[in-house]
Amino acid sequence: MSNQLPSISKDLTMPKLFLEKCREYGSSKVAMREKEFGIWKPFTWQDYLENVKYLSLGLISLGLEKGDRVALMGDNRPEGLWVEMAALCAGGVGLWLFQESMLDEVKYIIDHSDARFFVGETQEEVDKAMAIKDECPRLERIVWDDPKGMRTYDQDFLCSIQKLKEIGREKDEQDPGQFERMIREGSGQDVCLQFYTSGTTGLPKGVLLTHWNMLTMGRNLMTVDPCTPEDDFVSYLPFAWIGEQMMSISCGLQIGYTINFPEEPSTNMDNIREIGPHVMFAPPRLYEGMTRSVQVKYMDSSWIKRKIYEIGTKVGYKAAEYKFEKKSIPLYLQCLNFLAYWLMQKKLKDHLGLCRVKHAYTGGGAMGPDHFRFFHALGVNLKQIYGQTEVAGIAFVHRDGDIKFDTVGTPIPQTEVSIAEDGEILCKSPSVFIGYYKNEEATRKTIKDGWLYTGDKGFIDEDGHLVVFDRSKDVMTLSDGRPFSPQYLETRLKFSPYIQEAWVVGHEKEYITAVLCIDYSVVGKWADEKKINYTSYSELSQKPRVYDLVGEQVRTVNKDLPDPAKVRKFVNLYKVFDADDEELTRTSKLKRAFVEKRYQDIVQALYQNTDSVHMDTTITYEDGREQHIKTDLRIQEVGE
Repeated sequence: MSNQLPSISKDLTMPKLFLEKCREYGSSKVAMREKEFGIWKPFTWQDYLENVKYLSLGLISLGLEKGDRVALMGDNRPEGLWVEMAALCAGGVGLWLFQESMLDEVKYIIDHSDARFFVGETQEEVDKAMAIKDECPRLERIVWDDPKGMRTYDQDFLCSIQKLKEIGREKDEQDPGQFERMIREGSGQDVCLQFYTSGTTGLPKGVLLTHWNMLTMGRNLMTVDPCTPEDDFVSYLPFAWIGEQMMSISCGLQIGYTINFPEEPSTNMDNIREIGPHVMFAPPRLYEGMTRSVQVKYMDSSWIKRKIYEIGTKVGYKAAEYKFEKKSIPLYLQCLNFLAYWLMQKKLKDHLGLCRVKHAYTGGGAMGPDHFRFFHALGVNLKQIYGQTEVAGIAFVHRDGDIKFDTVGTPIPQTEVSIAEDGEILCKSPSVFIGYYKNEEATRKTIKDGWLYTGDKGFIDEDGHLVVFDRSKDVMTLSDGRPFSPQYLETRLKFSPYIQEAWVVGHEKEYITAVLCIDYSVVGKWADEKKINYTSYSELSQKPRVYDLVGEQVRTVNKDLPDPAKVRKFVNLYKVFDADDEELTRTSKLKRAFVEKRYQDIVQALYQNTDSVHMDTTITYEDGREQHIKTDLRIQEVGE
């Protein structure tokens, strides 16, 4: 099997590449697997081709025309990828929605994108589409996959995926060459995917990416970190996130590695361990969760296991520091690290599903140096990437042997970088998007003379690495006038297993404060061991001993910070920040402007001479239910 990357011409499209791979591998190689009822079910490239062909012809039969948007919503499953590729083969544009999206989010995206087709996995997604159909005049067809609960749904605009494939088979019998003709008609300059931004600064914008954008990005990443057709990748992050499309579609088609789909979202980590992927890409939140799980298991372990872990990680940290400094590891430390690998690191990596990982990437947000050091101490080749949806996912990445945890690496091939006078990061590459859908003004502000204005501030260090400071709008000014990145401090705080979320406040104020969200499961277990009674998250978060516990974590972080950047006061929030409450984006980024407005009473109290603040607010659940909450929150000063 060839490991050569395909040449990328302006005429190459993802469907053309897909067809080429299907012909090359046929029934001889597994294209994807799905775990179903406890068994990994394989699909060859021939299976992949047949499903995509019939679905594509089925969509054409139902009226899909070139350029039409096909909105998709559901878990990561083969059927989702088949329908997406089917839409692309027919000249359509794939558009994914986050499965947790609430009705107003679904309505906005479907209406704004002018989607004519909606494909949902289960009854839940179908119900959401039907609820907003009358308000979205362009939406004509709703396709569903899972028949559970769909028996009484008989509207004319509904169609099952199985029925769609049957329609496609009939059309293929009538005109056997139509599928390949449609693929040949495609151009690399055609829009293939439309993503919606997270909406941290306003309404989400529709990012238009072409086949050329996606394929050049994938090729340039694979040039830096080559993969092989024999490699495994686990697809479990939302397809609505550019990072997942980057690995499963763009890189996956060019390399031909096997894509594996977990059984359920709740079994992701177990299924990742079973597969042992060779390449992994995830936002910082996932790696933070892995770190937290290890820390919790350490606290629950026997004395001898804790000592082995402590010694093994100490050796690993020391060896990692030599690598970070690009120094050769002394022979004695190599021997100790080899011993630590067999005693602790190998088992721990296997538990996390990282035993075979060659390249592990994190992106979509800042990762703290503590987490970076932790994974490299285990021998995991974790790299930071930097990019945006507007540049097809990636523009910078760490190289093997040249990893600096306070940077995002150097540009991938064909990417240029420039720093504007005000510190804004600009980049230029063939992967820069062609514009925002129906928003020429925002497009003009973002793309100027071929340069993408990222909205992030940063600089190039002495080694040519890009240092991303923060979003321009989020950079804080400390009491001594120095600029400061709140993300840096927030990621440091979240290295504690007891703190799940952190929001740092203090722009142009006399000192720094923080609003913290405890990890309910970890703190709850700690409280049980301490025989502290509680009945809810809200009650547990306000316990005096919990405040003392969290205060100790804050003091630990403060030790390494200059005085103006130290957290002086904090409050434990009565709940965790949630995307359903619009406090986080669907990719788990904090919506600072929104939380500042929602929790303005807390912010005011943190800078007053008071030890509590009264909250009277409403929280929203995924199903739209609301709960009114009245509570008093403690405010605690952080001692030395």
